[in-house]
Amino acid sequence: MSTAPVPALDMDKLHAFVGRFVSDLGAAGHTGMVVIGERLGLYKALAAEPMTSSELAAKTKTDERYLREWLASQAAGGYVTYDEKTKRFSLSPEQAFTLADENSPAYLPGAFELALGSLAAVPRITESFRTGAGMGWYEHSQGVFDGCEKFFRSGYVGNLVSSWIPALAGVKEKLERGAKVADVGCGKGASTILMAKAFPKSRFYGFDYHEKSIEGAREAAKRQGVAEHINFEIAPAKSYPGKDYDFVTVFDCLHDMGDPVGAAKHVRESLAQDGTWMIVEPFANDDLKDNLNPVGRLYYSFSTLLCTPCSRSQEVGLCLGAQAGEARIREVVTSAGFSRFRRATETPFNIVYEARP
Repeated sequence: MSTAPVPALDMDKLHAFVGRFVSDLGAAGHTGMVVIGERLGLYKALAAEPMTSSELAAKTKTDERYLREWLASQAAGGYVTYDEKTKRFSLSPEQAFTLADENSPAYLPGAFELALGSLAAVPRITESFRTGAGMGWYEHSQGVFDGCEKFFRSGYVGNLVSSWIPALAGVKEKLERGAKVADVGCGKGASTILMAKAFPKSRFYGFDYHEKSIEGAREAAKRQGVAEHINFEIAPAKSYPGKDYDFVTVFDCLHDMGDPVGAAKHVRESLAQDGTWMIVEPFANDDLKDNLNPVGRLYYSFSTLLCTPCSRSQEVGLCLGAQAGEARIREVVTSAGFSRFRRATETPFNIVYEARP
């Protein structure tokens, strides 16, 4: 009777890999904990003052026994601070800034809601590996739409008006004077609303093919007092209405489109002669080896669950993926008839491109 040989193992490397597994598995469970904390207002309550589990339960009208386990998990993960002398839990200024302030440019819970919603599609995406079938954006759970809006909004709050638009040639000045703007693939309207607040003399048109997102965008515009400056419509990127736009924006969605070249051609046709197209895409280098890092891991995973299936579900199905890189984006844009293309600015999570006719 023969047995398979046992491979020689480097025990230090084995222990290091198992340590990574423990960290990753804990993070997977922690995803649900963060979503619970946001939905129940637990982080906001802790940001106000230190509390025991009983005090937090009374303030938030939740069950103390569940809270005790939740608080322990958060303290173990470094998301909540525990004082062993007083037996109270609290948030440090940094924890509060990222977990309790929805207007913070570093607000994190939306990313966890997006991750949790995305994972609900794993059974279907697993089958797609066998069949090659796509999965439309609209077919995902509500957590994907809500989490996506919260996740990307924090980056837009921190950068869109203060640095991204000023990095484009002459655009800020046009918006201040009053411009006609199309936000294509606007989702629930976070980017459109931020621009409308910053540039009240301009007129904004938000387009998305997902009906529920457009409904949410309209409601958000009313709540935030800018509905009179924005017109939200259900329309795909290749055929949204209007001409002579001074400024067209596409935030974190060009790579999701089945036919990004066709969409780019329509943007070119809809722009005014001296108009500008701003393309915001996930940060990515052109070579795979340069994306093998924590940010790349994040985006490749979301691309597998969301972006690639979304593109595959549409016509053409080019499947750029969330880590397309500058060279591929340039190829898409220039093939659509744009003569000027450049990287205007960047953050650790996004690259902002400027395209002009």
